[in-house]
Amino acid sequence: MPGDIFAPTEEHAALRRLAREFTEAEVDPQAMDADRSETFNLALFRRLGQLGLLGITIPEQYGGAGMDATGAVIVHEELSAADPAFCLSYLAHAILFANNLHQNASDEQRARWLPDACAGRTVGGMCMSEPSAGTDALAMQTTARRTGDHFLVNGTKMWITNGAVSDTETGDVFLVYARTGDKGAKSLSQLVVEKSCSGFRLGQKIKDKLGMRASTTAELVFEDCVVPAANLVGREGDAARHMMRNLEIERLTLAAISLGIARRCVEVMNRYARERKAFGRPINEFGQIQRHIGESYAGYMAGRAYVYQTAAGLDLARAGNRLDSDGVKLFCATMAKDVADRAVQVLGGYGYVGEYQVERLWRDAKLLEIGGGTIEAHQKNIARDLARSDRLE
Repeated sequence: MPGDIFAPTEEHAALRRLAREFTEAEVDPQAMDADRSETFNLALFRRLGQLGLLGITIPEQYGGAGMDATGAVIVHEELSAADPAFCLSYLAHAILFANNLHQNASDEQRARWLPDACAGRTVGGMCMSEPSAGTDALAMQTTARRTGDHFLVNGTKMWITNGAVSDTETGDVFLVYARTGDKGAKSLSQLVVEKSCSGFRLGQKIKDKLGMRASTTAELVFEDCVVPAANLVGREGDAARHMMRNLEIERLTLAAISLGIARRCVEVMNRYARERKAFGRPINEFGQIQRHIGESYAGYMAGRAYVYQTAAGLDLARAGNRLDSDGVKLFCATMAKDVADRAVQVLGGYGYVGEYQVERLWRDAKLLEIGGGTIEAHQKNIARDLARSDRLE
């Protein structure tokens, strides 16, 4: 209902209806097969472009929907209730690439890359993690050396969502973090690297993951990769600031994926417990099952309120609320994993197989305690931020 925290305006309510109808009609039916085959559904991804969702936070002048953080949360919650892996690929494109580019690039760069990204003509991603540098972003070794009118990029990026769209093809365009100086945060810069750039190639496509199997993950290799100097986003040394500006919406939308997982698991366990009988009674009449259902619903609603409250106060154009962007992901990631675990337990043997989906949601949920910042990193950030004050607002 418009006016509540979960749909503040009629536009938000209409967006939820659109995202939910699309998810139920087109995303849900393909989720199990995509997981089993570890296949990125490119055709379905392009449908998101036709619906105007790939540029959810991008202004209409570049082909986007022009929505706020709440709009982004709504789409991520709805998509992930059926297929968190597909939603993760959506996040990598719409948030890590498109929103990041829009917030930090020049008007010329926005006009060059955003219309295709919003329409789904290109698949984008972001390259930060490396084989030996994840949470410790300042340990990255990839370099970009300026030579005349271009940069030569050398290094390897790892765990890149949308890094591959098939076994042999990379995604189309990436925001790549690299060192243009010797050390420290001020040595990091951000470049747009396109699939056509000489010296850029797909390394290993990472298969046999625990979860999020329908979202492709890959190693990307840069060997004297030639990138035009015009592809530098902002100025040399600006990338740490770019990174922090985008982290808040990234972590908020990852928390929204957790909401979708938890909501679906609560729905499944509630329906199953109402219909399944043991000793002549529906199992939802037994205290052990009631505890699983009750705690799962309460956890989901607590997380949902926290996510949407944080979204309402988030300014996409600047960093300013790391405390709660860390907080929502810390709480919701573990909450979703625990809710999925309870759902498997309530369904028993049926929960352990694919038919009821909760085993897939259980596997998918674990990534959210790792990707986009580990829960340990969130705990550290929150403790450091709280140490600056004796009182909470």
